Amino acid sequence: MSRSLPAFPPRSSIVLLASLYCAQGLPSGLLAHSLPVLLRQHGVDLALIGLLKLLALPWLLKVLWAPWVDRLGSARLGHHRGWILPLQLGVCSVIALLALLDPARLFGSQFGLLLALLLLVNLAAATQDIATDGLSVRLLPERWRGLGNSLQVGGYKVGMLVSGSGLLLTIDYLGWNLSLGLVAGLLLLMTLPIWRFAEQARVPHHAELAEPAGPGLLLRHYRGLLLQPGMLLWLLVLLSFKLGDALGSPMIKPMLVDQGWSNAELGQLTLISSLAGIGGALLGGLLYARIGALRALLLFGGLQALGIAAMAWLVGAGGQTALVYLVALFEQTADGMSTVALFALMMRQCRPEHEGADFTLQASVQLLLAGLVGATSGWLAEQLGFASLFIGAGVLGLLALPIVLLYFWRSSSAR
Repeated sequence: MSRSLPAFPPRSSIVLLASLYCAQGLPSGLLAHSLPVLLRQHGVDLALIGLLKLLALPWLLKVLWAPWVDRLGSARLGHHRGWILPLQLGVCSVIALLALLDPARLFGSQFGLLLALLLLVNLAAATQDIATDGLSVRLLPERWRGLGNSLQVGGYKVGMLVSGSGLLLTIDYLGWNLSLGLVAGLLLLMTLPIWRFAEQARVPHHAELAEPAGPGLLLRHYRGLLLQPGMLLWLLVLLSFKLGDALGSPMIKPMLVDQGWSNAELGQLTLISSLAGIGGALLGGLLYARIGALRALLLFGGLQALGIAAMAWLVGAGGQTALVYLVALFEQTADGMSTVALFALMMRQCRPEHEGADFTLQASVQLLLAGLVGATSGWLAEQLGFASLFIGAGVLGLLALPIVLLYFWRSSSAR
C-alpha cells in the first residue's frame, strides 16, 4: 500500500518563502560579485577590496544573537514578521541610499561610508535570515521541508544572479544610480508577501515552550539543543557531509584558468551551472518528499561525491568545452540536491519555538570545518595536483555516507 504525502503547502507559503530567500540573495550578489568588479574598475586598491570579506562577519557571528530573535517579537506584527519586515525594509532603504550617491565619490573619498553602509546591510540581512529560517521550519510539514530548502537555495541563487551578473550587465547601459535603484525597487516588491502574511493566524507563537529572555539565555538555549538525543552524532554528520565538496570546489575555476579559459567563458559557465544548481535544488526537494530523508541523503551525497571526483576527468581536457559543461552541470545539480537534503534534516532537529537559533547553530557548525578544509584546497592542489585533489575530495564525500547510516540506525534504535 502506498504511503500518502501530507498536503502540498499553500501557494501563498511557497510565494512567501521564495520571495524572502530571493530578497536575501539580492544584497549578497551585490557584495560578492558586483562590487569587487566595480571597485577595481574605479581604481580601488586590491587590499581595500579585500576588506569586503570582513563585511560577512555578521553571518558568522549571528549565532550569538539568534536566541533573542527566537525569544523576542512583536505582538502586533507577529513573532517572525516583526523581525523580517523592518529588517528587509531597512536593507531596501540602505540600497536606495547607495543608489542616490555618486559612485565616483563613493568608491573614492567616501569609501569608509560605503563600508559602513554595507556592514549595516549584512547585519540586517543576517539577522533577518534567523527569523526567515525559523518561519520556514514552522510553515512547512516535515516531508515538504526539502521543498522549503529548494526555495531557500534556488531563491537565494536567483537573487544573487540578479544583483551580481544582472547588475554588471545593466550598469553600462543604465548607470550606477538607476541600476541600483532597480535593485532597491525589486527588494521592495519582494516585501509585499511578508507584508500581507497573517502570521498570528497561520503560525501563532507559543511563549510557554520557550525560555525567558533573561541572562544566560545563550547558554541555556544551545545547551538544550546539544543535549537532545543523538545530537552529537548528528553534528558529526553536519561536519562531514559537505567536506568533499568544500575541498574540491574552490579549485574548479583555477584548474580551468590554467587550461586557458577566459573570464567571459568562465562567467558563462558560472551562469549556466548556477541555473543547473537551482534546478537540482528543486528536483532534490521534490524527491526528498518522495523517498524520505535517509535515502535522499545517501543518494544525493553519493551523487555529490561522484560530481566532484569527476572533475579529475577534466584535468588536461579544458579544450573539450562540451565535456567541461557536462561535468560542471552534473556537479552543480548534485550539489543543489545534496544541500537541500542536508538543510531539510537540519530543520527536523529544530525544537518548537527555538527554530531560528537551532537552525543557525547547525548551519554555523556545518560551515566551520568546511571553511577550514576549503582553505587548504589550493595548497593541496599544488602538492598533489588537480586530479588527485578532486579524486580525494570524492572519496572524502563517500566517507561521510556511513556516518549518515550510523546516525539513522542509532535514531531508529532509540525509538
